[in-house]
Amino acid sequence: MKKGLWVIPPILVFALSCAAYSSSPGVGFAPGLGSAINTSVGGSSLGPQGYGQNEDTSYFYDRLSPYGDWTDLSPYGYVWTPRHMGYRWRPYSDGQWVWTDDGWTWVANEEWGDIPFHYGRWGWDNDMGWFWVPGNVWGPAWVTWRSNDQYMGWAPLPPGVEIPAGMNFNSLWADIRLNFWVFIQGSHLQARDLNPYVLPFERNQTIVNFTSMHNNIYTRDNRIINEGIGQDEVRRLTGRAVSRYGLQDAKQPGRARVVGQDVQIFRPTIRQNEAAKPKVFLNRDQARQELAPVKVFEPKQQVSVSAQQSAVLKRQAQEKTLLQKTQAQELKNIQSQRAADQARVRDTAQKAKIQKDYQTKAADLQKQHQAETQQLTIRHKQDTQQVKRVVQTAPPQKQAQPAKQQKQSSSGKKK
Repeated sequence: MKKGLWVIPPILVFALSCAAYSSSPGVGFAPGLGSAINTSVGGSSLGPQGYGQNEDTSYFYDRLSPYGDWTDLSPYGYVWTPRHMGYRWRPYSDGQWVWTDDGWTWVANEEWGDIPFHYGRWGWDNDMGWFWVPGNVWGPAWVTWRSNDQYMGWAPLPPGVEIPAGMNFNSLWADIRLNFWVFIQGSHLQARDLNPYVLPFERNQTIVNFTSMHNNIYTRDNRIINEGIGQDEVRRLTGRAVSRYGLQDAKQPGRARVVGQDVQIFRPTIRQNEAAKPKVFLNRDQARQELAPVKVFEPKQQVSVSAQQSAVLKRQAQEKTLLQKTQAQELKNIQSQRAADQARVRDTAQKAKIQKDYQTKAADLQKQHQAETQQLTIRHKQDTQQVKRVVQTAPPQKQAQPAKQQKQSSSGKKK
């Protein structure tokens, strides 16, 4: 591993992980932003940037309204919260990464993904959950990165973090909240669908402590470039070369598409319109009532509730498997490090000291793992109970007629 394991008390792991989805009130944008950061909401020193047709901020309100709720949330103005996002959804978790002329570019599976993952910033509110703050500069993905020899991860940049022209994000400082991070095993980074590989957030504290930051976002020719984790490192961990894709402007809004070696995505130029506002929006108190508690299970109307309940159970089983698999690999890595360090020395006493040190590291790591497992078990139990309550109160859905019955009813009564 590039970086040794930083062992922290298991109680701290448990407490910090619980705080990631705390129910206490308050807006969870990153605290402690450095003075170099332009904290103006939604703007950028680059000015409006896009590559397609000209629009203003009212386009965001109209485009996203069918898929979520707008809320007047101080100090940001109007922010958007998606609906029907499935079990424990997180930004930049359902889609794939592709390398383009602008660096790592996110191709979202969501129908509305061409807007909130390429303009603006994502924030967290302990009542409302994830919310999106509009911005008028297009980027391939507004995320920062972490990695080591086992994991790769990314987190959305919080509201207030801007990239001034001519500056690299390495020149800036921002605290990223623990629950912002999305981690996977590095070997899966080039998968076409990353969602099944996303680790449960209970693992985030441990992984953050032994991964390195990659803030490789900068401007070039008035464009945002996100090179994140280097191609050589990705090639080493995934075992295959990083394919390069071209960026093409889609003619219509909607889900981005990978066609051959091109990514087709709708990228309008957005002008700031201070007078624009959503046709329908909530105030903060309304949002707390209607959007709280933070959505765990919000059934889609076009899919049967039972099918969505089964999907939750499937995802929980995936999370448990991923947690156990990655924990086992971390312990195996410690043993490999111990053997390598002992092989470098000949003194018996020194070998014994190395053995003792690594036994302590392994024991501390196992305690962290136990805390993670306990928290995951508690969350799954609580979430399962909430899903049951939703299922019990859900309105009955119309059952589709069998094909034979449909055929008879369309052709009239049998003779």
